[in-house]
Amino acid sequence: MQSDTIAAISTALGEGAIGIVRLSGEEAIAIADKMYKGKEVLAEVASHSIVYGHIIDRTTEELIEEAMVSVMRAPRTFTREDVVEINCHGGLLSVNRVLQLALKNGARLAEPGEFTKRAFLNGRIDLSQAEGVMDLIRAKTDQAMNVALKQVEGKLSTKVQTLRQALLETVAHVEVNIDYPEYDAETMTHALLREKAEFVKTEIDKLLRTAAQGKILREGLSTVIIGRPNVGKSSLLNSLVHENKAIVTDIPGTTRDVIEEYVNVRGVPLRLVDTAGIRETEDIVERIGVERSRQVLKEADLILLVLNYGEELSAEDKALFEAVAGMNVIVIVNKTDLPQKINLEEVRQLAEREKLVTTSLLHDEGVDQLEQAIAELFFGGGIESGDMTYVSNSRHIALLEQAKATITDALDGIEADVPIDIVQIDITRTWELLGEIIGESVQESLIDQLFSQFCLGK
Repeated sequence: MQSDTIAAISTALGEGAIGIVRLSGEEAIAIADKMYKGKEVLAEVASHSIVYGHIIDRTTEELIEEAMVSVMRAPRTFTREDVVEINCHGGLLSVNRVLQLALKNGARLAEPGEFTKRAFLNGRIDLSQAEGVMDLIRAKTDQAMNVALKQVEGKLSTKVQTLRQALLETVAHVEVNIDYPEYDAETMTHALLREKAEFVKTEIDKLLRTAAQGKILREGLSTVIIGRPNVGKSSLLNSLVHENKAIVTDIPGTTRDVIEEYVNVRGVPLRLVDTAGIRETEDIVERIGVERSRQVLKEADLILLVLNYGEELSAEDKALFEAVAGMNVIVIVNKTDLPQKINLEEVRQLAEREKLVTTSLLHDEGVDQLEQAIAELFFGGGIESGDMTYVSNSRHIALLEQAKATITDALDGIEADVPIDIVQIDITRTWELLGEIIGESVQESLIDQLFSQFCLGK
């Protein structure tokens, strides 16, 4: 029930300078008062103030913690309920003891995302803003964080609300014409209806044009490094990560499993996967790694195909080109510090339209050109900022695609001179689909599913 008071640890578990236990609900301040001992009574302190004292188990008078306690009264809080935050020492045992005492005194352990869910249910934020909170927590680059922050601030919500209002006015106008013809209202014609529908469709198209880039910023590019053994795949991962994550030797088959790491390349988050060298092998462990490499290859958004400058192209190299045909590929010819044996013209013919970069990872040469090639492939060399509204959430993208289809149906109906009251059905459905983005018309089961993905204290 939403009327009860919830509590959870709101900081990351583990050792740290400060740990925070958060309470929210009608009894938050009363429950905190049962635990708090200081010069003040929490029920009497001013809202949005912080006081110093100790957390005490009243049943045993045992000292639990030294703490700074923040008191924030509804409705000027994140959840629009009374909120208390107990700031204590950041050890795992410390914050857990404070949480257990809060539960003992009448609070209930919060479900994952329940604080943000209450903010949504109490009207402080809409559903798209709530999802932006989750994206903000998970952001792995500055650009991804900026996109999420704009969503939290309501940039997408405002755009969607504008479109819904335009559609609502149109539907209302049609209803007036149909139900109250005696009123002196402007008659809704096909021309007026087309104007409104085209405006909404144009704006939806603008949002969808950002979808591919927005989704990349939110989820990252699944990027797989492939190549024959000992061409420098692990060296490439280490160069992009700027850390020795993978073992590098001259012995083929050193990498026997899939290694994953997130990296930031010119603002583009890459979920970088270093694979075992794809080759035929009798080693059973390496063979398992090769099979895993083939699997992740199928799921990749970007392939970094590494070749050896100091060796001629082999049948295995050519087979890799065939395996990645039709995918987003950047060909990297590594080890330019060695005498050239590879035929670069042949490589260019095999690569066709794919970008070709030469590197000497041993001497850290060519990495900047590779990073630029990745940015150009997906973002034309850069990421727009400023007032750009990126749509990054898969749920939002799917709903916008459906809304585009229904508003297109409405336009087709207008062109076919279908009666306005029939066209209105598609207009109304578009309005409903846009409402699902911000949570105006959405099933409770979906709301529960979305908030269950949050961390416990958020």
